[in-house]
Amino acid sequence: MTAGFSRAFDWTRTQVSEGRLPTAVLGIATKDGTVALDAFGATAQRTARVDDHYRLFSITKPLTGLTAARAIERGLLSPETPLSAALPTFGANRDDIVRLLHLASHTSGISEPPLDAPNPMREDLLRAGRDFAAGTASRYSTLAFEGIAALIEHATTETWDAATLAWAAEVGADGLTLDEASDPHDIVGAADAGVDIARFARLQSPGAGLIGRAPDLLAIASALLRNGESIVQPATLAMMRRPLTGDIPRLDPYPAERGQDWGFTWNLPTRAPGLIDRDAYGHGGWSGGEFWVHPSAGVAYVLLTNQAPPSGVDADLLDNAIIGGL
Repeated sequence: MTAGFSRAFDWTRTQVSEGRLPTAVLGIATKDGTVALDAFGATAQRTARVDDHYRLFSITKPLTGLTAARAIERGLLSPETPLSAALPTFGANRDDIVRLLHLASHTSGISEPPLDAPNPMREDLLRAGRDFAAGTASRYSTLAFEGIAALIEHATTETWDAATLAWAAEVGADGLTLDEASDPHDIVGAADAGVDIARFARLQSPGAGLIGRAPDLLAIASALLRNGESIVQPATLAMMRRPLTGDIPRLDPYPAERGQDWGFTWNLPTRAPGLIDRDAYGHGGWSGGEFWVHPSAGVAYVLLTNQAPPSGVDADLLDNAIIGGL
């Protein structure tokens, strides 16, 4: 472990020892690769290890977004492509047009079902209601990523997961999977939070379904710190980081006071009041995971854990400890 990051690892160890997180794997990377990695805690009798699989939940979103962006730079999709190009019956009762950029920035207005909805996601997407006109507000949506998956498959003839796992393996992230045989850590408190994890897993959601290891995400982060090397072109990565939400209303669970914008599937903490460094992009996950890249600082980090919300953990403190350790 690099000495400068000792406070970040101390913070993580404390979250586990004080019972806020059952386990945690923290890894830090630069453009040259992983520089620090450690694991803490245990789920029941299972001691956490650095190469354990965890459910990524919404950290899946920007990985699917990178797959869509790869199709854009091949001329197969555009941010302006309407969802109806892939699903002609979508939006039959809407008087607006939902485009890829709306799906990718949580501005589609598609009504959101529960995380563990009992129906196939495509069925829910096709019969979803509208909360607001596309582009007029921002409300977090996992179902919208089923629309992105449909556009990827329509444009490339590949499924979202096959395409994502292929490019990820090329940069060393060969542990990403949808396979339950990977044995991800159990989510502590999921039932109390009202989520049936087995039912959720069967959805294989393009916005929340991937399972992975910290080294997988660190390999991706290192490539992104090299301007997207072997994943997307630098200009494509810059496109993904452009804010798409501006000053439109922000609805729960990401109200305006959180200081975040949405780019093309990336969470952008452009006005986050608790951060030292706001030049960052990344995403969190439902069970407490964090995946953040700080390009100006030249550092990225991954926190994988398995605690259903609320955990009482303030991840801004970890972010600041990592920036402070440079």
